[in-house]
Amino acid sequence: MIKPTRMKRDFIASSMLRALAFLKDATLSEEHANRQGFLQSLDPRIKTLTMLALLVTAVSLKSAGLIALIYLSVLALAIFSAIPATYFLTRTLLFIPLFSLLIVLPTIFSQITPGQTAYSIQLLGFHAIITRPGLDGAILFVTRTATSVSVAVLLSLTTRHAELLKVLRIFRIPQVFVLTVAMCYRYLYLFATMVENIFTALRSRVGIVSRSRHGRHLATGNIATTWNRTTAMSEGVYMAMLSRGYTGEPRLLTRLHATRKDWVWLLATATACVALLHEGGIP
Repeated sequence: MIKPTRMKRDFIASSMLRALAFLKDATLSEEHANRQGFLQSLDPRIKTLTMLALLVTAVSLKSAGLIALIYLSVLALAIFSAIPATYFLTRTLLFIPLFSLLIVLPTIFSQITPGQTAYSIQLLGFHAIITRPGLDGAILFVTRTATSVSVAVLLSLTTRHAELLKVLRIFRIPQVFVLTVAMCYRYLYLFATMVENIFTALRSRVGIVSRSRHGRHLATGNIATTWNRTTAMSEGVYMAMLSRGYTGEPRLLTRLHATRKDWVWLLATATACVALLHEGGIP
């Protein structure tokens, strides 16, 4: 029989390794960007411009129903772009939208947002009243957040990192910002790999730590070691980039070229955004 403490330690260890693997997969993998899908076939400039238009439209609308329509369209685009629906929903609904729901939850009650009563419930011995304005505002906030996150995630999943950086420079984003993003992109993978290797080496040499004091000493020493190594590694990454000819400007092996398909998609997206804004009463 496995002891509860052993199960707890194994759970913490597996959770840590899975978190590191998720970090590398979510931010550094270009598997979906290399697939044969609809958005992958578009010119990165047109694709970024249309995703930005959808994002601005979703933020500007004040109707949760119209914003939900944009979200369903983004989900359909993800499916047509060879991105599994489960994979996409997991990365767009389980973090920021859920956190925003927890933030906005108190505003649905009459103590925060007075107005017409929508529901009256007993909560932990207290009589709570959920108002219609508070409920509508919370739904609008969460729907807008989920849609905005989905648009950004879809763009990053279907666009290669180098192409996205190039598009940012084409749109006159400051070079220092693009350089910072490029450095972070390269640094994150090395950092996650280093932490994973340190943890694996620790387990292979020490095994299961039986005393909490011993474990705290090991954790403290490894935090200091990781800090020193990451400081040196950040400088090493930058010097390695300079030695390979990096000047702060992202470069591509292929030239960006817009086709008739790209212009049709741009026109269709612009028309849809204008129609949604007009339907939402926004001039």
